[in-house]
Amino acid sequence: MQSNIGGSILKYLKSLTLLCVEDSKTTQLLYNSLFEDLVKDIIFAYDGEDGYQKFCHEKIDLIIADYDMPLLNGIEMIKKIRSRDKEIPIILVSAITDVDVIVQALQLNVNNFLKKPIISSEVMQSIQNVTKLLIANNYLKEQREKKIKELEKREKYNSYQEDLAFSKELNIVRNDFYYQMLQNKHTTLIDFFYKPLDVLSGDAYSARKIDDNTTFYFIIDGMDKGLSASLSSMLMTSYINHLVDKVGAKFSLESIIDSSLEYIKPILLDEEAFSMDFIVINYATKSMEFAKFAMPPSLAQSINNKIIKIKSNNPPICKYRTTFAISHMDISNITKFLFYSDGVTENSTRDETKLYASFIEDDFLSSFTKNELIEKILYRIETQEDDMTFIFINQLTLSKDKKIATKSFKSTLADVEDANDWYTDLWTNMTNNHKLSYSAGIVFSELFMNAYEHGSLGLNTEAKHRLLSEDIYFTTLEKMQKECDKQITVNLFVIEYNSYKYVATTIKDDGSGFNTNILRGIFKEKNNFNGRGVYISKQSSLGVYYNSQGNSVLFLHRI
Repeated sequence: MQSNIGGSILKYLKSLTLLCVEDSKTTQLLYNSLFEDLVKDIIFAYDGEDGYQKFCHEKIDLIIADYDMPLLNGIEMIKKIRSRDKEIPIILVSAITDVDVIVQALQLNVNNFLKKPIISSEVMQSIQNVTKLLIANNYLKEQREKKIKELEKREKYNSYQEDLAFSKELNIVRNDFYYQMLQNKHTTLIDFFYKPLDVLSGDAYSARKIDDNTTFYFIIDGMDKGLSASLSSMLMTSYINHLVDKVGAKFSLESIIDSSLEYIKPILLDEEAFSMDFIVINYATKSMEFAKFAMPPSLAQSINNKIIKIKSNNPPICKYRTTFAISHMDISNITKFLFYSDGVTENSTRDETKLYASFIEDDFLSSFTKNELIEKILYRIETQEDDMTFIFINQLTLSKDKKIATKSFKSTLADVEDANDWYTDLWTNMTNNHKLSYSAGIVFSELFMNAYEHGSLGLNTEAKHRLLSEDIYFTTLEKMQKECDKQITVNLFVIEYNSYKYVATTIKDDGSGFNTNILRGIFKEKNNFNGRGVYISKQSSLGVYYNSQGNSVLFLHRI
């Protein structure tokens, strides 16, 4: 009999386990003689219930079953098997030619029928047929699994590439004010919100410090979506940052715009266009010059809490743009600015009849910090629909009449403890909100300790980790502080805005400071322990800002 079966089928049969459900001893002997050298294993069951139990507890590859059996007949057993396995091949053997039985068998996806009395050649043909089916199903399964693995590999690769692309975008975006304030006559807090809708963002921005009094900002918004818009935005951003680095103190807004337009025009497609803000603020001359190319109106808030809308003075940038206008504005009476892309204002809101443009002026006016504005935006917007970028600038006056407390401390562990107790007492007297007092205390404790360790004692991060691992951290600090005469000075200011009071705390040490831009690289690595104190402080406050030297830090809370 085996000679009539193909070699590949015979080889495959040798790997299978056959379940024979048959109450007749004679038929069982026939099956044994037919299959003992054909399959890997033969398992016999003597009734329908026994067959079902053996199917549940053994690894079965195919089934041949009689219809007329005690406890459960063949159809009843197959029903229970099909509730667990829809695919396993089944051959039903029956002396009955009742149409209802055949219909039920077909509905249960029985693969072959054999009529009693059993003929050996017909049994072998049925086994051959279902084996072919198993081989085909196995091939399809392997192909499906192969396809799934290929898709998973492709998705993993695509995800990896997307992560690289987004990291590249973040490297192209330049921010000279990362965790940094600008200090001259006033204290200027410069904050940013950059939330691309997709990895390939049509939005980009940069904020550059030209000198101690002059800052340059630009926001670019590709007017199309997808790869083309993202590439144009990133190329333009990268080139402008290169120009700013190259010209240095010889910075000229007109020259920057002229050179960047000359650079980008050959790259743009005929139908491509994008919007852009070029903004220069000079705090010494209290002036602003700008070229806005089809961007939404920027907002400025006066000392009288009036909103001034700064409208675009140029059409979109395109391949054929050759001329542009630069406007000037007196900002001597301006305290706040908001520059943003249209992804912010053109987003629909929970009020389905209005876009966010209907709310942005009121929300900006009532927000003292970037965090408060973000809360308002996210409250009104149910689903982000486009890239969202904005720059939020607030100019504070920390005058003597707003100072409510000041104290200097020695650079010792004992004074660190005294400073924490002093600061806690101040907050206890200011508010009954224990959660707020606790958050303020956490920020103060972290940043004051940073000023003591890294500022006054000059202990770097690597040395700190080594001392901690060797369990000699505090004993080493006690030795180092004996030779340190530097002080740490704390000031608290209260600023009233709308119906709220904001407490600005400053901590200044006599150390050499650090470059705050290193925090950007540190925080990219989520598991990095370095910078943990600064990160926790930002999460527990309305913002943390260092001076340009990095030896003075300011943080905000709202009472």
